[in-house]
Amino acid sequence: MQTLQHLSKNIVYLPPVQETDRPVLAAVTGNKKTLIIDAGNSVRHAQLFKDELLRNDISGNFLVLTHSHWDHVFGLENIGIPVICQEKTYTNIKDMQQLSWEDQALDQRVEEGTEIPFCADAIKLEHGTNREIAFPLPDIIFEKTMTIDLGNITCVIEHVGGDHAKDSCIIYVPEEKTLFLGDCLYANLYAEKWNYTAEQASLLINKIEAYDAETYILSHHDQPCTKQVMEAELKLMKECARTVVEHRGNQALMEQELAKELKRDLSEDELETIGFFVNGYVK
Repeated sequence: MQTLQHLSKNIVYLPPVQETDRPVLAAVTGNKKTLIIDAGNSVRHAQLFKDELLRNDISGNFLVLTHSHWDHVFGLENIGIPVICQEKTYTNIKDMQQLSWEDQALDQRVEEGTEIPFCADAIKLEHGTNREIAFPLPDIIFEKTMTIDLGNITCVIEHVGGDHAKDSCIIYVPEEKTLFLGDCLYANLYAEKWNYTAEQASLLINKIEAYDAETYILSHHDQPCTKQVMEAELKLMKECARTVVEHRGNQALMEQELAKELKRDLSEDELETIGFFVNGYVK
């Protein structure tokens, strides 16, 4: 059972559910207003979050989308407050409105390679057979950055892009030194081989490191990340971005160099990250 978690007196969140690809949903509350982060992967998901917020006397005034992937927008029908998004997210949602989400259409897109099998399965599991999926267009569109004053608490929204989704945005709460990363640090899953590219990863890391954060929230991580954990993750990605170019995509040489630098055997997660960079390397 998902229950609301309190990160601080101003920030609460609902943890993710991997089975049906439910991402983190969060609320940032100031003296005057509350900003909701992401709409959820279904009306049921959105309603659960709304019910949990009401149990804690919290109600949203605005909602911001981190990006346009289905698991972050399919709950929009149940929101009922102004929705903020980046301009690419708006365009993507417009395109998604034209698609069918019935089994036959989903299976066909999986066959064509435009839909991920796991996502198709998760949609079927989350939405069942009686599948009526409708999501309205957002209300407020921005291009690069946007700042919202909630009353003693500020939210800075920035479009950062990255390999996972070109429309990815992050939300920084300076008073809490908390950074919501959405899915931006995950690999590109809409590809024949899941991948990172050295160029996009390096640009993204520079943007993330510009923020003075102590706590990082990724949409499909069960727990928030500490500064120490995030610094290690970003360092690994920087080293992979550097070595994949220097070794021209040679995975064995990359693994040897990184293991030598760390003075230990590489973990499965580290090996996977290296593999993703190799997959994204263009010779």
